[in-house]
Amino acid sequence: MSIMNSGTTWIQQTHGIHDLTSGRSGCIQSYLCHPLKNKLPISFLVPNSITKPTIPYNAISISAIITKEQTNRPQEERTIDKDSVFTALPSFDFKGYMLGKANSVNKALEEAVVLQEPLKIHESMRYSLLAGGKRVRPMLCIAACELFGGSESLAMPSALAVEMIHTMSLMHDDLPCMDNDDLRRGKPTNHKVYGEDVAVLAGDALLAFAFEHIATATKGVSSERIVRVIGELAKCIGSEGLVAGQVVDICSEGISDVGLDHLEFIHVHKTAALLEGSVVMGAILGGANNEQVAKLRKFARCIGLLFQVVDDILDVTKSSQELGKTAGKDLVADKVTYPKLIGLEKSREFAEKLNREAQDQLADFNPDKAAPLIALANYIAYRDN
Repeated sequence: MSIMNSGTTWIQQTHGIHDLTSGRSGCIQSYLCHPLKNKLPISFLVPNSITKPTIPYNAISISAIITKEQTNRPQEERTIDKDSVFTALPSFDFKGYMLGKANSVNKALEEAVVLQEPLKIHESMRYSLLAGGKRVRPMLCIAACELFGGSESLAMPSALAVEMIHTMSLMHDDLPCMDNDDLRRGKPTNHKVYGEDVAVLAGDALLAFAFEHIATATKGVSSERIVRVIGELAKCIGSEGLVAGQVVDICSEGISDVGLDHLEFIHVHKTAALLEGSVVMGAILGGANNEQVAKLRKFARCIGLLFQVVDDILDVTKSSQELGKTAGKDLVADKVTYPKLIGLEKSREFAEKLNREAQDQLADFNPDKAAPLIALANYIAYRDN
């Protein structure tokens, strides 16, 4: 059944649960706090069976991709206000910003993870870490820090850390025991080159080094902020974040009766959590207050879910060559996706709504300083790979 009030949206479900410590199974009720409508954390227990949606589709904050006509509007027509939030400042050179930040991040990654003994593990780490990619997460971290007066150099250790952890998640996700993928960023996946054993260990090493790098390389900010940043990152990738989304995704393969609430849980945790962490970490380092952090958190959660909705769309509309990874693999694995559940057009509508909701959160900030975050949100919505 569904329990709702005007302040908080809750979903009550009964799940089967397996106690990993005792090996016993049982049944338990859990309450899922809707991720986009509330500030409270979500707790979830992996279900043995999945029920249909307990809340209607139109009650869920989900949406789609912007049309080419919207993309091609003259920049002079785009202004930042609360009523019209698909914006880009005429004076902001997004292409130059992307290239500049990507170059800075790539150079810093090259310097942070050096070749040393044992060579094989460090070669494996660098193979995936330096294989390219959009570097969206580091850019979000830096842009959020700069929004509040911080600098690129202040945010860079945290920006690199989220990219290291993102790379780790891809390396592990590609393993035969997970998605069993052979292609990533246009190259053979890590385990195809170095073997499964080394790929697992290289991912583990990147995860550990990410936290070490924040702790030792962050300069010019109080230790209190650094501790907050480390705590934020740990939470967004653990059993209440990225790992939670991944395990529920695995347990959902082959199950046809999956609802929108369940699908949204997977994506909010598996994909959006690390994007959310990237933005919040940057905001904390830049000196944002609690209210500002809350707005940036909602912005990031929306674009994080947007990122995955667009991924789902691209998976069924683009080729492997265009994507730089195996296209159609979700369909082959019988995974639940937004196009599979609500159709391609509804998925596009959902992505558009998410982009609008995200940019609404930036309406009260300095337009010039918010321009990179606005442009990054649009980039996530418009991307082709």
